Amino acid sequence: MNLRGKQKRFLRSKAQRFRSKFSVGKNGLTQAWVDQLDGAMNNYELIKINLQQSADVTPEEVKDFIESHTAIQVVQIIGHVLVLFKESDDEDKRNISLQVKDI
Repeated sequence: MNLRGKQKRFLRSKAQRFRSKFSVGKNGLTQAWVDQLDGAMNNYELIKINLQQSADVTPEEVKDFIESHTAIQVVQIIGHVLVLFKESDDEDKRNISLQVKDI
């Protein structure tokens, strides 16, 4: 699903009160980390990740890595925090994606 501007704005407003669920640290970006992230996205659909100070990567590098290895879309980057969205594979957990489709 390619997101339009209104849909991204809606997701940003939903994620505003969320806390970061994942972080990128000194180990950097690995395939195992991306697999865990992808599994979590099936449960939550919308999450935040945080880049720790010890991370050797920039937020733009994290964005490119995530989008090239998964179907996850980066909705927003603010400082060292990224907001991610992916429609859940489990139909019972698709509450946010159903709201996004109606916009």
